[in-house]
Amino acid sequence: MCEILESDLKKSLASDNPWWNNGSDPLTVGLRQRAYFKAFKTLSLNWEVNRSVILMGPRRVGKTVMLHQLIQHALEDGFSADSILFASLDTPLYGGIAPYRLVEIFEELKPHDPHSRRLIIFDEIQYLKGWEVHLKNLTDRFPKTRFIASGSAAAALRLKSNESGAGRFTDFFLPSLSFSEYLNFKNLENDLIDQVETGSQYCYSAKDIEKLNHEFVHYLNYGNYPEAVLNQAIRKNPSRYLGRDLIDRILLRDLPSLYGIENIQELNKLFTTIAYHSGKEFSLNGLASGSGVSTHTIKRYLEYLEAAFLIMRINRIDDDGTSFVRNRQFKLHLTSPSMRTALFSSLEGEDEAMGHMTETAIFSQWSHSDIAGKLHYAKWKKGRQFREVDLVIRASYSWGRLPVETTEIKWSDRFISRPAELKGLIEFAQRNCIADTPKVTVTSRTTSGNSQFKGVEIDFVPSAVFCYRLGRTRIRRLEAEVL
Repeated sequence: MCEILESDLKKSLASDNPWWNNGSDPLTVGLRQRAYFKAFKTLSLNWEVNRSVILMGPRRVGKTVMLHQLIQHALEDGFSADSILFASLDTPLYGGIAPYRLVEIFEELKPHDPHSRRLIIFDEIQYLKGWEVHLKNLTDRFPKTRFIASGSAAAALRLKSNESGAGRFTDFFLPSLSFSEYLNFKNLENDLIDQVETGSQYCYSAKDIEKLNHEFVHYLNYGNYPEAVLNQAIRKNPSRYLGRDLIDRILLRDLPSLYGIENIQELNKLFTTIAYHSGKEFSLNGLASGSGVSTHTIKRYLEYLEAAFLIMRINRIDDDGTSFVRNRQFKLHLTSPSMRTALFSSLEGEDEAMGHMTETAIFSQWSHSDIAGKLHYAKWKKGRQFREVDLVIRASYSWGRLPVETTEIKWSDRFISRPAELKGLIEFAQRNCIADTPKVTVTSRTTSGNSQFKGVEIDFVPSAVFCYRLGRTRIRRLEAEVL
């Protein structure tokens, strides 16, 4: 077997680390920072704790860009350029090369004290077999070096991180663009959102709801990916630039290589079905009968799609807020609404799919956050009919679980004058809320306001404002935890 020449490895590393020669990272010029960068930077450059950072998230959300922005920030902060190494492990030339050997070559190319502060970054680390063992050993061997690894198979990375990196790895999730980030990237946040701060609380409202909704529809179509927001060519043809490059790469390359999947056609068909019906209720038996694939295989495929950060599963609870012993039904949402457009066609505000995609957009603001595991929907039978609540957030207490937030997600203004049609929401709130006056939220298309019905206080909020608030709040909480 022919071996790769070490001279070629050195040339490749020198090319991938231009700051060794010019003292700056040219890949960051003109690129916008994600709202998550501040928290990521603070966590990554905290030298008080000897931990490696695992940056996880789906493809095309800006992980590699954020790594380069971290390098540029470190350089501007006085960090030695010769003490920074970046290596993308999906580069064919590095295939089969142990990270420790890359570190040795780095030390040969740029002589420095290996026991002083260094920044070493391994991008797309999921392609390295046993990466968690390699990274753990490096973290222990060089306590003054901050190792940062990134990958697109979030669930798989997190599992390995927890198994082998306990006490040595810290996970950081970078989701697709939130609606608040999308508006910021387009310099529209201040023009369309009115923000009022009262103590530690923030209240948001639309300055122009029609214009905000116009941007919300654009957000659903292409706004989950930074390059699509900033590049008109991609916006005009998302199926070409996002569908083929993003989804095909995951389904045809990432998942088969990571999990040994052989029947790609089955997996692709399943994902296409989920994407088209994102936000709807599914069951293992239903998916199996519709595809001719066994329920066991469907279950594995769903786990793979979750691991690739493509979908999120929302489990069903009963009318008393308790989980079912066997969850036969569940909802599946795309983690990025724009994937639907990349596969099919763009949405318009009047399209029938807007209701479900609005729900998907709202759930996506929480994808892979700490709150994600507390998200449920409620559904139960009342006589011959079913009652349902779109969103129930549960909190854990020592004496059990209680719903703490109940929301019905609508892309319509009709319910502010017809609260009696919100039967499931009203009944659920009356039964499960421990406050004297149960409070619920109903999202609308344009209408804001408050009303009461059968002793339940209803807060009506436009879906676009509600979606903005969720994304903005998540970033504030993350910064509070890290900073």
